[in-house]
Amino acid sequence: MCSCEWSKAIKKFRLNKNGEGMQSTKSSVGIIANPLSGRDVRRLVTKASVFQNAEKSNMVLRMLGVLGKMGVDEVFMLPDVSGIASRVIHSLRHVRAAEASSLPRVTFLEMPIRDSAADSLKATELMKERGVSVIIVMGGDGTHRVVASASGDTPLLTLSTGTNNVFPEIREATITGLAAGLIASEKVRVKDVASRNKVVRCEVNGVRKDLALVDLAVSTECWIGARALWEATCLRELFVSFAEPDAIGLSSIAALVHPVHRSDAYGLRLVVAPPGEGFMTVHAPIAPGVLVPVSVAEISEIRPKEIFRVETPRGTIALDGEREIEFSDKDSVKVWLEMDGPLTVDVNKVMQKAAKNKVLVQQREG
Repeated sequence: MCSCEWSKAIKKFRLNKNGEGMQSTKSSVGIIANPLSGRDVRRLVTKASVFQNAEKSNMVLRMLGVLGKMGVDEVFMLPDVSGIASRVIHSLRHVRAAEASSLPRVTFLEMPIRDSAADSLKATELMKERGVSVIIVMGGDGTHRVVASASGDTPLLTLSTGTNNVFPEIREATITGLAAGLIASEKVRVKDVASRNKVVRCEVNGVRKDLALVDLAVSTECWIGARALWEATCLRELFVSFAEPDAIGLSSIAALVHPVHRSDAYGLRLVVAPPGEGFMTVHAPIAPGVLVPVSVAEISEIRPKEIFRVETPRGTIALDGEREIEFSDKDSVKVWLEMDGPLTVDVNKVMQKAAKNKVLVQQREG
């Protein structure tokens, strides 16, 4: 089905199901379920598991059930042609009448479907325009990076469905949906449970290019190619906003030497040397099933707004594990840490607040 035909199908569903247009009502939540997450080339070269779109659909349906119970009126969703949206629509059309009355209105955004990162970016912008209370993001580090670049002050709830999942949480979707519903219905105040994240930003020839939520890697490979970076032999510089020892991906190289928490007011910079030439060798899990030795020549803490010039003469820059930017010896590339990243919700804090205030407890009278 082409994107134009799919847009017609979505419009038909929305009118039949809801009888109204696209305007947000009292409380609304956005859901961006990236159909492409968990399907990059690392699935072939590292034998990583594939996160099926059927399960993503099931996750959405579980969240819709609890969102409705929390009083959320409307859920705006990213449309797609890969099966997530069609499965959700099919399930909602065949739900029992008693259950349907407790579900939120589901509206698929009217937007062109490019089957690329541009879809998540556009959906984020449209959800912000509609004033959603929170956006639930289902994807890996790359998906969350795209959404974070446009989310602004709209808080995000993260769900891991990608390849390298350092930034998003691995959590049951029901609890994430419940946390979103508690915030959207104002049973828990977002200011009590959300915080800003650090990001690594880069600039090429004076033009700001992009951000990384976890790590920015400088590689000697001169072409973007398949985008995903799963080898360390070409790695020369690594900047991380935080580094957790139990994480997988390039940030694990830094984490096994100098762990940095998400809330710490600094990040790290590593200079990677050819094999055997650094002052230490780190055996790091840089991809699923892949443990490689990495020679480290230098490691230092970096502070917010401290500018670093990329020393590698030419190559590519990978943002959260995906090569995005090519540069040559004629380009000036600057990298720095900022504290102005996306606002994310701590699900543990939400549920602790709900428990403390007995939000989900009904007292028996008499």
